[in-house]
Amino acid sequence: MKPKPNSALRIALLATAALLPCAQAADEVIARVAGEEIRGNQIKPYLATVSDEDREALLKNPAALSQVVRNLITQQMLYKEALAAGWEKSPDVAEQIERLKQGLIAESYLQSLTKIPDGFPSDQDVKAVYEARKDQMNVPKQIELAQIFVAVSQEADKAEQEKARARIDEVAKAAKSGDFAAIAREKSDERETASRGGAVGWLALPQIQPEIRAKVSSLPKGGLTEPVRLADGWYVVKVLDVKEPHTASLEEVKDQLVKLLRNERTRANREAYLSKIQQQKPVVLDELALGKLIEK
Repeated sequence: MKPKPNSALRIALLATAALLPCAQAADEVIARVAGEEIRGNQIKPYLATVSDEDREALLKNPAALSQVVRNLITQQMLYKEALAAGWEKSPDVAEQIERLKQGLIAESYLQSLTKIPDGFPSDQDVKAVYEARKDQMNVPKQIELAQIFVAVSQEADKAEQEKARARIDEVAKAAKSGDFAAIAREKSDERETASRGGAVGWLALPQIQPEIRAKVSSLPKGGLTEPVRLADGWYVVKVLDVKEPHTASLEEVKDQLVKLLRNERTRANREAYLSKIQQQKPVVLDELALGKLIEK
């Protein structure tokens, strides 16, 4: 959710320096708020909690990254206001803080006890799991696609529909003998892919919309579809490359297997330690009293 405009805050986001990966970036001025400088090291701890997947997504989307940082800064300002008002001393908030504190300390302690070595798993471990699960490593057919899109709603009037159809027919005719990428940059209404010459990227066959999939599944590299009508408009799609179904090699899935094995070992360590505690200090519940507590 975007924060509501507030002229008193006057947040001027300057840069995020690729999620602040180095000391120099951490010391740079990232934003200014009502004359106050916000430096990278003030928001770096928050960004450090971002997952690898989210980090990659944010680096590819500067607008989303800027919004995340704006929200973090706004939250910090709100926190300062709350402290100035003594809000943390109110009984309900103090109780919540204590519960969060207990949970955070317990979780951090458990993580330290169940941490697995940096070198796990070994190459031999990964190879053994790969061989044992090789029948699960099937990769479906993949197609690299590019598109030219002409927008027209299904609710558009007859004149708009006819105009869009004429445009897509003209585009399709030009694309058969012309430079598809150049035509996409100039003619496509989907500006993000248009800026890349229409390139959509690699998609597994099941990921492609059924209407498009039916047209491209049998096309060779370089093949071009006739105009295809979807709910939002007309598409002409080109097959840039094709990868037939195959069993993924060890190198293709090694990183995924390492992550999987580390997650499995971490989960097993946690469960084993928690089970040990429960055996050493068993919990005896009074079910009747517990029921009464829930009722209240």
